[in-house]
Amino acid sequence: MNIYVGNLSRDMTEDELRQAFEAFGQVTSARIITDKFSGEPRGFGFVEMPAKTEAEQAISGLNGKELKGRTLNVNEARPRPEGSRGGGRPGGGGRRQDRRGGGGRRY
Repeated sequence: MNIYVGNLSRDMTEDELRQAFEAFGQVTSARIITDKFSGEPRGFGFVEMPAKTEAEQAISGLNGKELKGRTLNVNEARPRPEGSRGGGRPGGGGRRQDRRGGGGRRY
């Protein structure tokens, strides 16, 4: 089961996150999500546990508990929508420009 862990302390390490969940059973992976530009932790992460019963015990045991001065928000992770890489609209771009490169209508 993939578990979402929110409201993490900025100085939490992936090893500390793993240890918190290992108290409830086997942990396959523990990762803290970081900002892709600054590298700073974003305050949430994901833990994978292979046994559903252990994962459910971890969720009920850690949700609302304090860890490193922060109250954790722990629940089963929702799968990302098909084709989504972080939400938002697909594609890049900003404002459309006309062929002259002017950036809009001219009156």
